[in-house]
Amino acid sequence: MAGEEEVQVVESCFVTPAADTPSRALRLSPFDLMLASRGYTPLVHFYRRPETAGDDFFDVTRLKTALSKALVPFYPLAGRLRAGADGTLEIDCNGKGTLFLMAHSRLTMDDFSDFKPSTKQRRLFVPHVSDSDDLLWATQVTFLKWGGVVLGSAIHHAAMDGSAVFHFLRTWSAFSRDGDRAMVNLPCHDRSRLCARDPPVVHPDALSSFSPKINLPPQPGPLVNKVVAFTLGKDQLSTLKHISGGDSVSTFSAVSAHLWQCMCLARQLPPDAATQLMFSANVRRIMRPPLPDGYFGNAIINLSVGDNVHAITSRELSYIAQRIRDTHRRVNDELVHSAIDYLELAKRDDERPATGNLPVTVIRVVSWLGMPSYDADFSWVRPLAMFRAEPNRGGFVHLIDSAQGDGSVRIIMSIEAAILSELKRLLYAKFDNMLYSKF
Repeated sequence: MAGEEEVQVVESCFVTPAADTPSRALRLSPFDLMLASRGYTPLVHFYRRPETAGDDFFDVTRLKTALSKALVPFYPLAGRLRAGADGTLEIDCNGKGTLFLMAHSRLTMDDFSDFKPSTKQRRLFVPHVSDSDDLLWATQVTFLKWGGVVLGSAIHHAAMDGSAVFHFLRTWSAFSRDGDRAMVNLPCHDRSRLCARDPPVVHPDALSSFSPKINLPPQPGPLVNKVVAFTLGKDQLSTLKHISGGDSVSTFSAVSAHLWQCMCLARQLPPDAATQLMFSANVRRIMRPPLPDGYFGNAIINLSVGDNVHAITSRELSYIAQRIRDTHRRVNDELVHSAIDYLELAKRDDERPATGNLPVTVIRVVSWLGMPSYDADFSWVRPLAMFRAEPNRGGFVHLIDSAQGDGSVRIIMSIEAAILSELKRLLYAKFDNMLYSKF
């Protein structure tokens, strides 16, 4: 295996909670079960060793001690997935611990300077786990040649969404940085608020916004994809928001509207074809009463907005952004409960993950905008980059704030190589400066 020469694992162990934790079965919500088929999300954090760093840079003993402390409040992560008495997936909170690997590599930070997903990074830097392992979290710390470090994580989507992932990483890094003085926002493990009603009731209007299908069938036929990373600078985003409706439009809505229009044009879709934009919304503050700030689990609802290609390619961005914003605004407590009840009735926990590209008429935007993506400072330095380790399916778009904190946004996507040049041209056509793209 080629990766064995480039990365060598020198330590493998399980880190258990530093104190006794509850031993119980944690029932998963319909939102958790819907996402369980996604399996493991692979993330990587890249750290460049500062010139002032001492010999304890990314000290593994310190990391494991901090992880052990973090697993006390986040004890489900030390458990295992299993089928409950009724066959439904649940978390067995048994305290067996999380997998922790330490590795050394002959590669350097410069070998990954473009900081975008690749199957190589998934293979080299993220623990090799499968659903049969029943783990919820696994970590690999890889020391690169000449001082860099890659923190790779495999996170099972049945256990948590992006907000919960970053909550745990902030807690773990706080214990590493500050020890017992760490300020910890305790997680809430009560998932009953997101369980189905008895009896389940689906509001007639719910499916107009809620998108029950998360694993759309693949596009038939072979397509050659290319992983690309674009950047929209702060001034470009300001311009984009201005032409999309002004200050009332979020960065997410403006960028998503622009991407949707550009993709339809670059793909030269038939004007009368139906096209769809899919995205997720965090329901923690939408519920009434709101979920606790530290709700630990999946609290996202899948939404979609559709139109014909002609409308998306010919109308102003303000029209498209308004459609996206209106869809998001329709999400209320009743729609969330209807979505939960729909999933309960449909028993979508048996859905299998699809492979291949999304249909060319569909794009799915995953947003990490505004999340504490770069707060995983374990005491030595903030991460230089953070992103999904391997490419997602074709048609998926990931939005993430720049690590430099300069107000720019990175757009990472896997698209057909044949449309790359045209998509890049369209993406920047509204801006004078063409120096912000990188692929």
